Amino acid sequence: MRKTPDRVFSLKMKRVLTAVVLIPLVLLLIFAGPFWLIILVAGVVAELALWEYLALADAMGAKPPRIAAITCVAVLFYITFRRPEFLTPLIGVIALSLLVLCAFRSPLNRVLPDVAYLVFGILYIGLSLTTLPLLSAQENGAALLTFLLFVVWAGDIAALYIGRTWGRRKLAPAISPGKSWEGSIASMAGSLAVTGLLLWLAAMLQSHGIAALSYPGSVLRWLVLAAVLNVAAQVGDLAESALKRGAGVKDSGSILPGHGGVLDRIDALLIAAPVLWYALLVQQTF
Repeated sequence: MRKTPDRVFSLKMKRVLTAVVLIPLVLLLIFAGPFWLIILVAGVVAELALWEYLALADAMGAKPPRIAAITCVAVLFYITFRRPEFLTPLIGVIALSLLVLCAFRSPLNRVLPDVAYLVFGILYIGLSLTTLPLLSAQENGAALLTFLLFVVWAGDIAALYIGRTWGRRKLAPAISPGKSWEGSIASMAGSLAVTGLLLWLAAMLQSHGIAALSYPGSVLRWLVLAAVLNVAAQVGDLAESALKRGAGVKDSGSILPGHGGVLDRIDALLIAAPVLWYALLVQQTF
């Protein structure tokens, strides 16, 4: 169905209003929320996104047990922050347990697809989102999460509006026909611009004795990191688009007005957040 100008305006307004409500709440959680609440919110978001992902699996012919998947993600979050040394064996236990469950629960022709969708979904969504509280727990955790979110958001906004207006050359037409190289370049520019703004704001606040934002190291370091995160976010967006196109659906859900589902809103973070976490680990190691 072709979108009329009134419908396009209505969708844009829904996107704006949703962002106006959610962004201040997210920033309030980052800077003022206790650590347990950040874990809880990340866990709830993971469960909602996993539920939508399992609907995509259903649309592709698999019927993985949802209660088992939700339980596994809850256990994953609990172990990550209570006994992190058990995380690696836990993943093995989860995979083998789900294999046994599906072997006895699913029809024989669906055992492998059901297990594959389950294990991948738990890693793709559950394990990826555990990195958000891990980033928050760092010494400059609030600044790191702000950096991550603003790099992803700015890139997404720039790609959306520049791509729609001036996009001509398709970026990945088989996966997401609406995305263009012009939008991709604008996304990178948006992420770099907001990084420069955050660095300036951090310096200004620190000059007044306010340490809310802290980005130690050179400007080049953070710009390079922003560029890497932008690429990861764009890849994450395309990866989720591939999942949806394979399942024959436009949006993973409709819980967020103007934005689709939770999975649609966090698809970029599912790749960008782990990339930031592992980049920090690499920098600390070397």
